[in-house]
Amino acid sequence: MNRLKRIIFNKPTAVWQCGLTLLGGAALAVGITLTTAAAARAQAAYGSYVGAGIAVGLTDGDAGGEPQRTSGVVAARYKFLKLPVSIRAQALIGKRTTLVPTVSYDLPINWRTDAYIGVGAAVPLDDDRTTPLGNKTSFAIQPGIDYVLPNSQLVVFGNAVIAFDAYRQGGNTAASIQAGVGLRF
Repeated sequence: MNRLKRIIFNKPTAVWQCGLTLLGGAALAVGITLTTAAAARAQAAYGSYVGAGIAVGLTDGDAGGEPQRTSGVVAARYKFLKLPVSIRAQALIGKRTTLVPTVSYDLPINWRTDAYIGVGAAVPLDDDRTTPLGNKTSFAIQPGIDYVLPNSQLVVFGNAVIAFDAYRQGGNTAASIQAGVGLRF
């Protein structure tokens, strides 16, 4: 009974202890919330990279029956750290070369993976011969994905390029897929 009287009548101590308990509980709740929220948000796969791989043409070319083409690809990405935007460039290199500069909107899937959609152009450097993306400069879209390998500076990339009105004869659409490995910097 004496203990109960001390707690009830010694209000400043009881109020102070109650306030500290509430303040500590609130601080703990805020810390847990902030930690959980930060972990739950997907972050972009950070880092620019330069890489190489293979490109495979998916379309058959002009009305003249140009065959599908396969070539190597050199790819680069410059990632803006505060924006979900990257500048990308690919060169499809073989007997014929095509440059594909694009600007992409990056959508983080998790902290290692970005999906993206880019817009730009397909620019063949040898106008009279067909490349995996046609034989004339054309508007292009580029959907793709980048994946950072765990515990390394390596990025695995894959994308498609669809070039509209890409052939001098017939004006057909050209498409190719690219895949490769890059080194982050």
